[in-house]
Amino acid sequence: MSTDANAAKHVIHDKLESQVNTAAATLDTLKAQAETAKANVEIKAIAELLPKKVAMQLKLQELKKSGEDRFQQAKADLETQVAAFEKAVKGIESKIKAHA
Repeated sequence: MSTDANAAKHVIHDKLESQVNTAAATLDTLKAQAETAKANVEIKAIAELLPKKVAMQLKLQELKKSGEDRFQQAKADLETQVAAFEKAVKGIESKIKAHA
């Protein structure tokens, strides 16, 4: 793999890692807010997202270790997971704000 390809792969990994970390941090904040508000529905929805957070982190590790042949597929898989996760987190966030 060329130096340019390695650099591009690193940039993509860092971007996706940042998205995963941001979404996970938002989820943690929402969990605290939901627990404070005793919002049982939101707490349950958050609990259901926790395994998805772990799956994204594992996929991120896979992306980092993948060779060129698997990189694009791992990237696409992770991007799909991140988008779905972010959408779910935003849905929970809007429900919590409605309770506040």
